[in-house]
Amino acid sequence: MDAAEQLNRLRWRCTRRAMLEMDILLGGFLERRYASLTPEQADAFVVLADMEDLELWPLITGKRECDNPLQAQVVAMLRDVRIK
Repeated sequence: MDAAEQLNRLRWRCTRRAMLEMDILLGGFLERRYASLTPEQADAFVVLADMEDLELWPLITGKRECDNPLQAQVVAMLRDVRIK
């Protein structure tokens, strides 16, 4: 699978969520910030995008803390995008 196909699959996962808020947040982040992530942060974002909304939303809203430091960095970036 080439990079363009991987990005298209990730875009699909980010914009076809159960929650509209997650569609907007993850899809917007993918379009605006994903290209500037380090490879490690990009991998962490993919793991987060694979989470169910009911697992990910509490991390983004701050109701639950992220145990993985790289994922926590990406969650902080997602929170920043959400606020603006």
